[in-house]
Order: sequence, then C-alpha cells, then structure tokens
Amino acid sequence: MCLGQATLAQGPSDHTSLTLTGCLYDRSHRFNCHLFDRLEPEKRLMLSKQIVSSDLPPTQLDHALGYGSRYVDEPVPKYKMPSGSMPPGVAYQIIHDELNLDGNPILNLASFVTTWMEPEAERLMMETLNKNYIDQDEYPQTTEIQNRCVNMLADLFHSPEHESGVGTATVGSSEAIHLAGLALKWNWRKRRAAAGKPTDRPNLVMGHNVQVCWEKFTRYFEVEPRYVPLSHDRFVLGVEEALAMVDENTIAVVGILGSTYTGQFEPIGQLNDALMALNTTTGWDVPIHVDAASGGFVAPFTSPELAWDFRLPLVKSINASGHKYGLVHPGVGWVIWRTEEELPEELIFHVNYLGGDQPTFNLNFSRGANQIIAQYYNFLRLGQEGYRRIMTNLQELAGYLTDQLEATGRFTMLSRRGDLPVVAFRLNDTSVFTVFDLSERLRERGWIVPAYTMAPNAEDVAVLRVVLREGFTRDMADMLLADISRAVSGLEHVSTPPADVEVGRRPKKTHGVC
Repeated sequence: MCLGQATLAQGPSDHTSLTLTGCLYDRSHRFNCHLFDRLEPEKRLMLSKQIVSSDLPPTQLDHALGYGSRYVDEPVPKYKMPSGSMPPGVAYQIIHDELNLDGNPILNLASFVTTWMEPEAERLMMETLNKNYIDQDEYPQTTEIQNRCVNMLADLFHSPEHESGVGTATVGSSEAIHLAGLALKWNWRKRRAAAGKPTDRPNLVMGHNVQVCWEKFTRYFEVEPRYVPLSHDRFVLGVEEALAMVDENTIAVVGILGSTYTGQFEPIGQLNDALMALNTTTGWDVPIHVDAASGGFVAPFTSPELAWDFRLPLVKSINASGHKYGLVHPGVGWVIWRTEEELPEELIFHVNYLGGDQPTFNLNFSRGANQIIAQYYNFLRLGQEGYRRIMTNLQELAGYLTDQLEATGRFTMLSRRGDLPVVAFRLNDTSVFTVFDLSERLRERGWIVPAYTMAPNAEDVAVLRVVLREGFTRDMADMLLADISRAVSGLEHVSTPPADVEVGRRPKKTHGVC
C-alpha cells in the first residue's frame, strides 16, 4: 500500500519551494539572484504564462540552430509545437546546447539538493524510470521497498517499538509538510469537536525562518500562521516567544532541524519540555512537528545523543528530504507519524481501479518510483556508518571554511558548528561593498553563492550562505576561498559605488529556498 507502516517488532522483521538555480524566493514573491533579476517581470514566475507571438520579435520565436541546420531546413519554433518531426539527435542537440546556459550544479552552493550519485544508483534509477510508484498491484516489490524505507527511517528517528508508526514517500519535504499539516489540523479539529468547541480558527506557531512551503500550507488550507520573529542575536525560533503565541487553537508548534537561513538546529528538546509544562497547566494537547528536511539525515549520524525526534513525547510527526542529505537526486521526501492514530483515517483514500484495494495519502497520484529505489540503494550501500562518514566529512569541511573565513577578519559567522554543514556569514564592513556585490563577483567565476537578508525582525542583516554537499572537496574549498579573496580585493578597488545604489544597501530580500 502507499502508506508504509513501521513494524519495529523484535526479531527478523524490524519533508515547492522554487528551484531556479542560484535564486532565493521571498515572502514578497521576489528572488535574490542577479541573473534572474535581469529577466523581464513576466518571466520571473515559476507559473508559466502563454507567450503571445506578436509581442516578440521574429528572432525570438524560433531556435537559432548551429550545426543542427545540417539536418533541419525550416525554423524550429520555441512556443508552438512544430508541424513536422526531426531526427532524435537534432532534438537532443538543440535542448542539450540550450541547457549549457544553466549554472554548473557542482558549483551551485545555494542548494541543499543532491547533485551527485554513484553510477550504480543512477543505473538503478534508469532501470526503474518507467515504473509508476502508484501502481502497487503491478509493481508490488517497489511498494515493499518503500515500506522498508519507512521502517528504516522510523527506526532512525527512534519510533518507540511498542507504537505502530506509519509513513509514506512524497515528492519532497514540501508535500510531506502539507500531509503532516493536514493530519495535525484534522486531529485538532476532532479534539475540539469532541469537546463541543469551535473549530474555525486553527493556528500554527513557527519561526519566521521557516521554508516557504509552510506559508503555502497555511494559506492553502486556511490555517492562521503565527510567526515567531527573529532578533539580531537569535536567528531561529525562541522557545519563550513561541509559547507566548500558543493557545487552545494551536494545531502544533513547528521545530526546524536545520534552518535554511543559517543551518542552525532549533532547540526542539527545550521546546518539548516547555510545551509539556504548558499543556499540563492549561489542559491543552498541543503537539510538535519537526521539519527535518535537511537535518533528518545529518543529526542521527553526527549528533546521535541529541534528542529531537520521537524520543520526545510531543513529537508526533517528522518530515525529511531524501533528495537533500538523504543523498538522492530530486525529488523524494518522507513523512513519518509516531503512531497510526496520528494519521486520521478520513485523510486516507482507497482506490481499486488499478487492481486491489490501494490506500493512498498524497497530494499527487502518479509519480516515478526510481527516487524511492535510489533511496533504498543508499540505505543498503552506505548503512549508518557510510552516512556517518559523509556527514562528518562535510561538517569538517564546513569547519575548515569557517576557520579560514574568520581568519581574514572580514566576516562574522552566523552558522553554528556541529549543526548542518552550512557556512553562513556576513561582512563586518559594508561601507564599500555588500554581500550582494560579493555574490555577483563569485558568479563570474562560476560559483553560485546566494546573498540574502534575514527574516523579520532581522531584515537588516545580509548574509552569504555556502551549502556543502557530497562532492564538495577540500580542494574546491581552497579554490572558493581564493576566489573570495580575489573578489574582495577587486571590490575594494572600486572607488565609487553605482550612483543609483546606496552604499551598503540592497533591496531587502528574504527567502525560503531548499
């Protein structure tokens, strides 16, 4: 079935963010990407708009062919389906050449998403490219593999053996968060209805540093978002500040295991203890959801003693991204519930037109199965020791970058050692140039290092962020440091800033990218 159940019995059977390379989405529907800013406004949306041919010059309506003209005599339209066919090699070459204009994924230090897998994993993905994940009667072994992955994750997240955990694969953490949020809202509504109380004003408490998918959930499913603002000395959720926003209509408090802004883990253990005390005093039953989109595949291996998961009694559901530090190509995510009771039966649909009864709880239906297969490959291939080696190495590289950047005396670190392998830093002196200028200079060398401002109430803090992924080496770190040094030297020799830009300032842009 679509929903995998964590058996965890003794014996043999034992998380849409916008993904334009180098760009960051903010709450004002803006992007922080110097290349993207140069596009016409109508091209900046991820929602594709119909092109009116008369609005474009003739030279932009067709592909300008190079050596493809050896085989194609007629222009190849860009926005209308060609009337005739072409050789497969020509179609491939047209698209292949255009994609060369994208950034280099290996040098994309903005994204948490995996850009490298072993050839054997990619071979398995190609072999299962034509399998539809939803066709469980037709591909029962694929479903069994998903169930095994759910069990492995439930065990990794310390699901109690006496409780019947349940979970499912998703397209990514965005879908996983929507599913978990729906379950939280339904459970809250049932508790309220059983007590004879109103059910029309649900709210969700979370830090202002959440990823944009949380904002999407609250808007799409009519839940009031209550954001805990940041401060200049706290860039993650504050426990006291969060509890002050909780009331009887709170469906949950969100704890983030690895903030997308700085990579810091939020104090989920402290949040659990404080919320338990509040629930005891008030008689409420407010749970915690952990957004472990990035940290869910890091903390279990680098900080196994850290209690952030189902070891905490109020943690009822967890999402994690397999295509981030789960080390799988996009897109696969996971959502795990502590018990079956945390997933309301009303949210599960049953279909039989593909053969047999198939329970399903997903926002979409058809999807490829190959990312799930690749996740299982990593679990078998790496095991806990393999993941531990990779994550420890990335954290050591992050520490090396941190040490070298701090030694220059030019930067202040906002990231924290031992959390995500992320290096977030700001300039100490912005009188001559800003982090946005530095980001643009690095882009000239191929590095995609995003610059952005922090979330409310720390919007005046502008930072650069480097995300370290498997494939990033010590040699690459040294090259990045050398390019940062050259870029800084070059910017310091710019005597006057552009006339239309106030020194040290750029448009305030925050983000929610993964």
